[in-house]
Amino acid sequence: MKKATVMEALKEMPQDFELEKLLEKLVFMEKVENGLLQLDEQNTIPHDEVIKLTKGW
Repeated sequence: MKKATVMEALKEMPQDFELEKLLEKLVFMEKVENGLLQLDEQNTIPHDEVIKLTKGW
């Protein structure tokens, strides 16, 4: 995660906030960034394979 991303998230927080809320936001943002990177790199599982993997759930 880049420092600029953290700073932007911090700017969006209210004046008084719980640290846990900021951490939750940062974790969410990192997961979204990682997911988008996986899409760009075509590092995904095809839909039919997901269906096979989850069929026994």
